[in-house]
Amino acid sequence: MARPSQPSRSSPATTARTARQAGAAAAPSRAVSQPAHKAIAKAAVAAKKVADDVAAKDRPLMDDIRWLGRILGEVIREQEGKDAYELIERVRQLSVGYRLKQDAGAGKALDRLLKNLSVDQTVSVIRAFSYFSHLANIAEDRHHVRRREVHEQQGHLQEGSLALCFERLADADIRAADIAAALSKAYISPVLTAHPTEVQRKSILDAERAIAVLIGARDGLHTQAQRDDNEALLRARVTQLWQTRMLRYTKLTVADEIDNALSYYESTFLQQIPRMYRAVEAALPGHDIASFFRMGNWIGGDRDGNPNVTAPTLRQSLERQSETVLRFYLREVHALGAELSMSQLLAPVTRDMLALADASPDQNPHREDEPYRRALIGVYARLAATLHELTGTEALRHAVPPQNAYPDAETFLADLQVVEASLRHHHAGALIAPRLAPLMRALRVFGFHLATVDLRQSSDKHEAVVAELLANAGVCADYSALDELAKCSLLLEQLDHARPLRVMGAEYSELAQSEIAIFEAARVMRARYGKEAIRHYIISHTEDVSDLLEVLLLQKEVGLLRGPQGGALCAGAVADLIVSPLFETIADLRNAAPIMKAYYELPGIKDMIVRSGGEQDVMLGYSDSNKDGGFFTSNWELYAAELALVELFGKQGG
Repeated sequence: MARPSQPSRSSPATTARTARQAGAAAAPSRAVSQPAHKAIAKAAVAAKKVADDVAAKDRPLMDDIRWLGRILGEVIREQEGKDAYELIERVRQLSVGYRLKQDAGAGKALDRLLKNLSVDQTVSVIRAFSYFSHLANIAEDRHHVRRREVHEQQGHLQEGSLALCFERLADADIRAADIAAALSKAYISPVLTAHPTEVQRKSILDAERAIAVLIGARDGLHTQAQRDDNEALLRARVTQLWQTRMLRYTKLTVADEIDNALSYYESTFLQQIPRMYRAVEAALPGHDIASFFRMGNWIGGDRDGNPNVTAPTLRQSLERQSETVLRFYLREVHALGAELSMSQLLAPVTRDMLALADASPDQNPHREDEPYRRALIGVYARLAATLHELTGTEALRHAVPPQNAYPDAETFLADLQVVEASLRHHHAGALIAPRLAPLMRALRVFGFHLATVDLRQSSDKHEAVVAELLANAGVCADYSALDELAKCSLLLEQLDHARPLRVMGAEYSELAQSEIAIFEAARVMRARYGKEAIRHYIISHTEDVSDLLEVLLLQKEVGLLRGPQGGALCAGAVADLIVSPLFETIADLRNAAPIMKAYYELPGIKDMIVRSGGEQDVMLGYSDSNKDGGFFTSNWELYAAELALVELFGKQGG
C-alpha cells in the first residue's frame, strides 16, 4: 500500500506552521506584515459587503415573516385571550434565547414551562407554532418568486431556470433543431402518487393558497388603502385557519385522494404547463415542440397494498379527471368566444372558418356577422355534450343545447386549428397567443383524460390469479410450484394460444375477480378516454421474468393483448399496456439488467414490444433498497442498475 505523501519543507503546511511560530514570538505590531494587514482589511470589508447584500436581499422576507407573525399573534389574542397569547409569546422568547443566543438559563426555563402546560395549553402552543411555520414557509416561497423576478429584471439567469439551460446548450453549440428533435422522442411525466395516510386537510391547503396569493399581491400595491384591504383579507384567512381543524379524524378514501389530487390541476398544472411549453417555444423559435411533458397519476390505479382500489375506483378516477379537464376547456372556450368578437363585415375569414361557423347551431341574429363567436358556441355545445357523455355531468352555461359530442380530443383540436388558421391568415395573429394557443397546447397535453393513470400491483397477486386461471382451465394444477424455467415455458405457450383461460360457470376467488375486473376496466377506459388515459402496468416486487409474462397473459385474457389470431404472441399481437417492472430491493436492483435481458431474449417478446410502440419503462425503487442497504448503498446500487440497463437497451437498439 502506498504511504500518504508528507508535506515538503516548502509546502503550505510547513509555511503556515512557521508563520504561526514566528507570529507567536514577535511583537503584536509585527505579527502581520503591512501588505497582509491591508489584504485582511480589504477582505473584511468585502465580507461585510456580502453580509450586507445578503441581509438587504432577505430583508423583504424577514419583513413578511414578522408581518405574518404579528397578524397570527393578534388573531390568537382575539380568539384565545390575553393569557394564551402571552404564554405563546413567552415560549417564543425563551426559544429564541436558547437557540439563537445560547442562553442555558432560557433553555432550563423553557423546559420547566413546557413540562407544566395543561393539555389545552399544549394544544394551543402546538397549533400556534405549527401555523407560524406554515406562514413562514409561504413567505419563503413568495420570496423565491420575488428574487427570481429581481434576477430577471437585472438580466441575470438563475440556476435551474429553463432560460439558463437553453443558454448553456447554445454555448455548447447544440442546435435548436437538435434540441427539438430530442424533445420529440422524450417522455417526461411527473406522477402524483396516492397517500391514504395523509392527514392534512384540503380546507387548510386552500386557505394557505389564498394566503400565498395575498402575500404575492402585496408587492404590487401602491396605496395604504390597498395594503389595508389586503391585510384585512389576509387576517380573515388566518382567522379561518385558526378556527379550522388542522388534522383529519378519519382516513382518506380513494375518492378523497382523487379530489385532493385534482385540486392541484385546477390551481396549477392546467395553467402552468402550457406556459412552460411557451417558454420552450420561445427558446426554440421556428420549431414545432412535441408534447413531451405530460402528467401521470397513481391514484385510482395503485392497488399494491390498498384493497380499496378496485375497478370502480379506476372508473371514478378517470371520470373525475375527465370532468376536471373538460370543465377547464369549457371555461376557456367561453372566454375565447367573448374575446373573438370580430365582425365578418370588417375582417374576412377562411372558407373552413366560415364552414365551422355555419355548422354551429347558434341562430342568434345579433351574432350573424360574427363567425368566430358562432363557431365557438357550436364548439362549446359539442364540449358540453362530451362532458355529459364521458362523465354524466352538465355544463354550467347553455347558449344552445349540448349536442354532437366530440368522439375524441383530436377532433376538438381540429376545430381549434381552423380558428387558429383563420386568425393567422387574416391579420389577427395577435389574438392567438393570449388564450387560443395555451388552450391548444393544454388539449395536446391533457386530452380528454387529464393525466395518465398507472396501474400497479404486487407480483405475488398476479401469480395467484394466473395460477387460479390455469388450474380452472385444466392446464396446470399447481403453477406456483413450478420452477422459473417451467413457468416461463408454460406462460409463453399460453400466450401463443388465441383462446382465453376463463371457464364459463367456474367460480373464481374474490382476488381473481377483482384483478381481472381491473384489466377489463382498463380496456374500456382506454376506449372511452383515449389510449393515453392508461399506458403503464407497474409490477411491484419484480423478481423474475415470469412476473412480466404473467401480466402479458392477464392483458391477453381481456383483449388488451391482441392480434390477427386473437392475441397469439408470435402471430402479430400487440400489447396496449407497457409492462413496467419495478425493481426495489438491493438484490432486485442487481438482477434488473439480467432479468430484462432474459425477457427480451424470449421468442416473440422483442418483436411484440416493437409492434406495440417500441417503449419499455423500467422503475427503480429507492425506498426498499434504502431499508435493505442504507442510503449510500441504495444510491450506489440504483446508479449501477441504471448504467447496466442503459447499456442493455443500447444494445437492443432502444
